[in-house]
Amino acid sequence: MTAGAAERASVRERAEEVLRRLAGEHAKLREDQWRAIEALTVDRRRVLCVQRTGWGKSAVYFVATALLRADGSTGPTVIVSPLLALMRNQVDAAARAGIRARTINSANLDEWSEIEQEIRSGTVDVLLISPERLNNPDFRDNVLPGLAHSTGLLVVDEAHCVSDWGHDFRPDYRRLRTFLSGLPGRTPVLATTATANARVTADVADQLGDDALVLRGSLDRDSLRLAVLRLSDPAHRLAWLADHLERLPGSGIIYTLTVAGATETTEFLRSRGFPVASYTGQVEDAERRVAEQDLLDNKIKALVATSALGMGFDKPDLGFVVHLGAPNSPIAYYQQVGRAGRAVEHAEVVLLPGPEDAAIWRYFASLAFPPEDQVRSVLAQLTAERPLSTQALEPLVDLRRNRLELMLKVLDVDGAVRRIRGGWLSTGEPWTYDTARLRRVAEARTAEQQTMIEYAVTATCRMEFLRRCLDDPDAAPCGRCDNCAEPLFDAEVSAGSLAAAEAFLGRPGVEVAPKKLWPPGMSAIGISLKGKISPVEQIEPGRAVGRLSDLGWGARLRTVVGPESSDAPVPAQLAAAVVEVLKAWARGADAWQQRPVGVVAVGSRRHPQLVHSLAEHIATVGRLPLLGALSPAGGGEETFRGNSAQRVRALHDAFTVSPDLAAAIEAHPGPLLLIDDLVDSGWTMTLAGRSLRRSGATAILPLALATSS
Repeated sequence: MTAGAAERASVRERAEEVLRRLAGEHAKLREDQWRAIEALTVDRRRVLCVQRTGWGKSAVYFVATALLRADGSTGPTVIVSPLLALMRNQVDAAARAGIRARTINSANLDEWSEIEQEIRSGTVDVLLISPERLNNPDFRDNVLPGLAHSTGLLVVDEAHCVSDWGHDFRPDYRRLRTFLSGLPGRTPVLATTATANARVTADVADQLGDDALVLRGSLDRDSLRLAVLRLSDPAHRLAWLADHLERLPGSGIIYTLTVAGATETTEFLRSRGFPVASYTGQVEDAERRVAEQDLLDNKIKALVATSALGMGFDKPDLGFVVHLGAPNSPIAYYQQVGRAGRAVEHAEVVLLPGPEDAAIWRYFASLAFPPEDQVRSVLAQLTAERPLSTQALEPLVDLRRNRLELMLKVLDVDGAVRRIRGGWLSTGEPWTYDTARLRRVAEARTAEQQTMIEYAVTATCRMEFLRRCLDDPDAAPCGRCDNCAEPLFDAEVSAGSLAAAEAFLGRPGVEVAPKKLWPPGMSAIGISLKGKISPVEQIEPGRAVGRLSDLGWGARLRTVVGPESSDAPVPAQLAAAVVEVLKAWARGADAWQQRPVGVVAVGSRRHPQLVHSLAEHIATVGRLPLLGALSPAGGGEETFRGNSAQRVRALHDAFTVSPDLAAAIEAHPGPLLLIDDLVDSGWTMTLAGRSLRRSGATAILPLALATSS
C-alpha cells in the first residue's frame, strides 16, 4: 500500500525532530536527505547517495534508524564501515540522537560475545562492522545469518569501495552481495559515498538492484580554497611548512605518501616547535586514538598522516589540509581534502607535489593483483578437505603476506576458495583469470595518475577540475582557488627554515634490525630451520644511509639501488654519507662493543661495481683489510618481491665461505663489517652473516646503502 501525503508529512516532522537532537536545534533536512529518508522508511527502497563530504550522509541513516526503530517492528541497522576512526565517530554521533550503537572490530575482541548477546536481545539499534568481519568464519556462520534476517536497515558506507573501479576498492566489500541476497524482501538499503564518478555510481547502483534510487548532488565545496605550489625538493617543501604552518587556520592534516615521510615530517616540525603527531598504519591503535582526540580538541596543530587517516574522520572545524606529495588519483585527493572546511567559512587546501611521487605510485601499483602463474600456484596448494592458513601457505608460494591475503580475498569473492576456521579451502569451482578486466583497471589507474599530474599544472579552476573528474554535471569555476583568485601563498621559503630542513633531511643513518626468528612453516618445504635463530649464528643490528621511501635520502638512493638503477661505482656523496653513518655508529649510545677488524662484501649480480667500490672505500677510510666477497651460489640476491620463507628457501645453504676467505677470517678474529647495496627482506644479510659466523667471525655488523622499509 502506498503511503499518503499526510503520513509522509508526519514522518518528515518526526525526522526533523531526530535531526535536531543529532545536529542542533536549528538543523533542517536538505531536500535530498529527506528524499533518502522517505525512500528508506516509508517506501523501503534501496538508495545510493553520492554527495559531497560534509553534506550529512550519516544524518540520513541515523534519522532513518530512529524512525524505523521507534515502532519496534524492525531489527538493528547494520553499518558496514571501513575504518576504526569512522566507527568511533559514528558511535558518538548515534548517542547524540538517542541511538545505541555498538561496533565489532579488531580493537574490541573482548566485547564481541557481549555485543552478540545484545544483538540477539534486541537492545542494539546500530551495529557497525568492518567489511572484513563479513567473512570471519565465526561471524559469517554464527552471527551473520540471524543478523541478515533481522536487519532493519543495511548501510554501506564509503560505497565506492564496492566497485573495483573505485579508487579504494576492497575485495571484502564485494561480499556485501551475499549479504544483500540474504535480506528479507523490502529491507531498505542505503549506500553512501562522496567519491564516485559516473562509472562507479553505475556499478554500485547495479549491485543494489534495478529499483535503486540514486541521489547525486553537487560536489562543490564552497569553503575550500585549493592551491598548488611547486617546490624544487623535499627540503623546500618541509621549509615551506615550517614557514607557513602557523598561518594556516586552526588545526588540520598534513598528508604524506609514505610512513617514512610522515615520520620524518613529524620529527622535523616538532624540532621547529610545532605541536604535531604522526598517524600511520604502523602507529599503535591506542596511540592513534590519542592523536585523533588531540586533533579534535585542537591540542595539536596538525596530524601528519598517511592515507590510514582518510574516510570518515570527522572534525567539522578542520581548517586546512596540506599534501606533501600528490595522491595517485584526483578522486582520492578530493576525498582527503574533503575532511576540511565542513563547519568553517574558509579552509585552506595546499598540494606540494614532488617529482618522486610517480615512483611511489609505481611501487604501490606493483602490489596489485598478482599475475596468473602466481595465482595458480596458490590454488594448486589448496584442497577441499584440509584448510591451510595464510601463514602455512606463505612458505609454499612466492608472495608476501599482505599480497597473498588480498589475493585470497579476491578468490573467495570469486568463489574459487572459501575461508573457514583454520584457513582456506579450495571450492573446486572453475576459475578464470580475468586478464581483460585487470588490464582495464590498471589502465584506469594509470589514467588517474596522469590526471593528477594534470591537476597540479592546470591553469583552470582546480575545484572545477576535481568535480569534472567525479563527473559532476554542475562543475563550474569556483572563484576561490589559486587559479581563479589571487593566490594566498607563494613558494618562497626563509633561509633559516631551508637550512634547517636541509640539515635535517641530510642526516644519514637508519638502524637495520636483525632477524631473530626463522619464518614459520619451513619444514613444509624441506628446510629444518624453525624458532629462534641461534645467538651464535645471529648478526648484530646494522645501519643504512636511509630508506628508499625517505623524504631526504630516498630519491638519491632510488637512483643508485632502485629497481631500474644501473651499476656504477658508489657516488662520492653516498660514500661520504656512509662514512658519517659509521662515525655516528661508533660513537652512539648503541655503538658496537668492539671495532670491526675487517670488511666483507656481499657479492652482487645486480650492482657488482657499486658494492665492490663501497667495500673498498670503507676499507680504505677505516684502514681495515678487505677480506673478500661472499656470493650466493645460483644467484639469489635481494629482490623486490617474494616472502621471507621463499627468500630463506633460496638462500639458506647458498653462501659458501671460500678457503681464502675462511683463512682471512681466522687471521682477523673479531667483528666484521658486511657490506651490501640494499636490505629488502633482510634475509641476504642474515644468511650471509650466518655463514660468516659459522666460519669463525665473532660478530657481523651489516652496513648497506639503503633499506626498502
